[in-house]
Amino acid sequence: MRPNIITEAGVSTRLNQWWGSTPFITSGVTIICAAIYLVCLLVGYDSYAEICFLPSAVASHFQVYRFYTSVLFHGSLLHVLFNMLTFVPLGTELERIMGSVRLLFLMFLLATTNAIFHLIVAFLVDYNPLYHVSYLVDECSIGFSGVIFSMIVIETSLSGVQYRSVFGLFNVPAKWYAWILLILFQFLASNVSLLGHLSGILSGFAYTYGLFNYLLPGPSFYSSIEGLSMLSVCVRRPGFILCTGGTTYGQLPTHSNMSTPPSALINANFLRNISSWMPSRRTSTVQTSTNQEQEDPRFPGRGRTLASTETEPTAREANANLHASIQQQTLSELMQQ
Repeated sequence: MRPNIITEAGVSTRLNQWWGSTPFITSGVTIICAAIYLVCLLVGYDSYAEICFLPSAVASHFQVYRFYTSVLFHGSLLHVLFNMLTFVPLGTELERIMGSVRLLFLMFLLATTNAIFHLIVAFLVDYNPLYHVSYLVDECSIGFSGVIFSMIVIETSLSGVQYRSVFGLFNVPAKWYAWILLILFQFLASNVSLLGHLSGILSGFAYTYGLFNYLLPGPSFYSSIEGLSMLSVCVRRPGFILCTGGTTYGQLPTHSNMSTPPSALINANFLRNISSWMPSRRTSTVQTSTNQEQEDPRFPGRGRTLASTETEPTAREANANLHASIQQQTLSELMQQ
């Protein structure tokens, strides 16, 4: 007879479970970035100056393709490994909240706005009247980390947490989490693009504050894409999450949520309007009077309040009624005898 031995799952089993729980778009982006790096490594391609984000080349030759090629390519094995290990939990969380198509559109939007912020800041710093800093215009940036910084800001805002752990060493306020990571990476790693990460943070805050609301399509846009016949194979995949099936715990900025007219942005209530766009937790509690019962959405159905004298008799009354019925039955039996 074999003894009952409890063993822990092996490394391969854990990796398979971890990868199996990764949604469709998150796993797809990870595979694409890893495959691009492996192909470049095998063919010996290292001319990153042709595909990196170079503000001077974008402005002079209008090479807009650099907005997106710079995001998908990486410079080293450690670079792509660290970025993807950071991206997978972030992408998994946001994809489960938003849905697969919405997350794909969000990453496209973030890659575009990151590049625009990068261009604006680089040229403002270069052509400022006080002190010229021209190296930012000729800085060649590459990697997915700019989008990752944007996603860090968005996920932190949607989660509603007050504190974040930095590498498991200490906790910081959530609103400073991305900024502290920005500073730490500049000191801990070499050849890190400060402006690329800063642009990602700016795009993330712009999204959470609702400044991109007019660039975001409505739910019908995502539903129409999910209904395309050519994408039916992808939609049927187990990891594909419909935009209407996400477990949203925060208010996602959308075009339909934007109720403030554009002219109201330039008035004395600007900060109030900005704070109203911040995603916040919402609880679906039903406000009732003191005499009515409050239904918990987690447990459907109506329950009865303990020790309620209006709906149920008390224990003392129940015992008294029981004794009275027993005595009455006993008396009737004696009379019959």
